Amino acid sequence: MKVILKQDVKSIGKKDEIHEVSDGYARNFLFPRGLASEADATALNIAKTKNEAKAHHQAEALAAAKALAARIEGQTVEVSVKGGASGRTFGKVTAKDVAEVLSAMLGETIDKKKIELGRDIKEFGVYETVIKLCPGVSAKFKVNVKEA
Repeated sequence: MKVILKQDVKSIGKKDEIHEVSDGYARNFLFPRGLASEADATALNIAKTKNEAKAHHQAEALAAAKALAARIEGQTVEVSVKGGASGRTFGKVTAKDVAEVLSAMLGETIDKKKIELGRDIKEFGVYETVIKLCPGVSAKFKVNVKEA
């Protein structure tokens, strides 16, 4: 029997996928728990439409990420922090600090979780940094840490 999964089911598949399962498994386990529905013509059309919409949204997100990566690539972000005479900062520069300055530069919100500093920045200077916007889309930029 063909079924369309309503939720992720371990050992079968993920939500909105179409799978062939035994009749007993579908009637006795999947249907009573609301994990799947029977794949009739109407349900197949709805699933097809959902998959097309999902693919379209992913393509739009990928295009937006590539455009943003092109704007970020090669930029230098200047972060001002307080520091001592020895050339070390008080505390460290975090991805949140870099994301705030980068967001102000570009006029778009940047998620701090997408910025990979590579190591702790505890001294003044210029550091290479990578931002991963989308799977397969990343941009390199420099972080210039200077004294405030």
